[in-house]
Amino acid sequence: MEPTMTLVSDNLLYDTPVRTPRFPATYPQFNDFVFWNPNSWTKGPPHSLFDRMRSQAPLMWTDAGKKLAGFWSITSYEDIKTVELNSDIYSSERGSINLAMPRERPKKYQRLANAAVNSLINLDAPRHMQFRIQHKDFFIPQYVNEISNRVSTRVDQLLDEAERAGPVVDFVKVFSEKLPLFTLCEMLGIDEEDRPKIIRWMHFLELAQQFVSSPARTFLSEPSFPFLFDRNVQEMFEYGKRILEDRRRNPRQDLLSAIAAAELDGEPLSQEWLDGSWLLIIFAGNDTSRNSISGTLRLLTEFPDQRQLLLDDPSLVPAAVQESLRLISPVMNMRRTALADSELNGQRISKDEKLVLWYGAANRDPGIFKDPHRMDITRDNVTKHLAFGHGPHKCLGNRIAQMQLQISLSKILERFPNISWTGKQRIAPNNLVQAISSLEVNLHGT
Repeated sequence: MEPTMTLVSDNLLYDTPVRTPRFPATYPQFNDFVFWNPNSWTKGPPHSLFDRMRSQAPLMWTDAGKKLAGFWSITSYEDIKTVELNSDIYSSERGSINLAMPRERPKKYQRLANAAVNSLINLDAPRHMQFRIQHKDFFIPQYVNEISNRVSTRVDQLLDEAERAGPVVDFVKVFSEKLPLFTLCEMLGIDEEDRPKIIRWMHFLELAQQFVSSPARTFLSEPSFPFLFDRNVQEMFEYGKRILEDRRRNPRQDLLSAIAAAELDGEPLSQEWLDGSWLLIIFAGNDTSRNSISGTLRLLTEFPDQRQLLLDDPSLVPAAVQESLRLISPVMNMRRTALADSELNGQRISKDEKLVLWYGAANRDPGIFKDPHRMDITRDNVTKHLAFGHGPHKCLGNRIAQMQLQISLSKILERFPNISWTGKQRIAPNNLVQAISSLEVNLHGT
């Protein structure tokens, strides 16, 4: 019998043009930055504006242009925690976690659009925990320890390749984009001969994000993209369908088998949910770790005293990873939707209005972190950051991400103690993650 469970896409709140909030704004509105436009983020987050917003407009109404619904920008550490801990009021499911959900989408991309919302990350209680707990065996400390040896070996191999290509290399290309994909494929149980397909599909998914915001620039950099995208997306979903069907019949000790065997509302996952799980794990398992690795190298060049502390005392690496995650905040935002009229920090919020949680702003809140823009790996509260979110939706893969960062940082500094960022980088247009698409380094220093 076909599963009958309700999909997120069945009841999704799509954007309609809303330029002003229903209740009067308590705080001023700053228009220095176009938050909803991915092209605005190619120079990094607007930290000076975040500072102003936290102190003067911690819940700031933010216009999203003529076609989308405006939203409440939340920049205070404590306010973000409050929203994360009250999922009965502030929903991940009602409008998804995406900042914008335009209704007008080409029909040929409907499967991709639905898969982007029909997944664990967009569920509320109780279904969220039902789904989440069935994947936990691949994110607990025991499993992280088991996979860490394979990650360590791969780090050595990638650094060998970087040294042969060096001394000046694009660290994203030679290391940062390769390690997370390796780890992901090991966890999923992707056979070696199929791994180049995952790399290719990831490339097309990233280009698709850029194409939406900058079609001309994307076409100039990769003219074949519009003609190959459809085929690659279909291949990706058909491969996922085929391999998950196989894991249902022939389970292995891997994450794909756990996904294939998962149930929701007491029923096996329908194909729509399997599509969403497949897309989420490929995307979420790669993007954030890649940008964290690259961002950490950038920080060590910007704060040479902290690099020296690590060289003098490698036992500080775990703390350095936490501090790097705080400063980088690789996932820049998540969105929640009010299920009823509510009030937060003196601001009345109407039912169905969007709240966008700016983690990078919260992680530099001076009320929580002293001298917040400075890297300090000896902070007493170095683990208090919200880079992985907070509460029931805290990133399931946070231990895997930290393990990769710790091994990478330890081995990079051991092998290339003077590695430095040359100042050249490229950040792709993306308003969800800090998309460092290129970072030039000199392995032996300047």
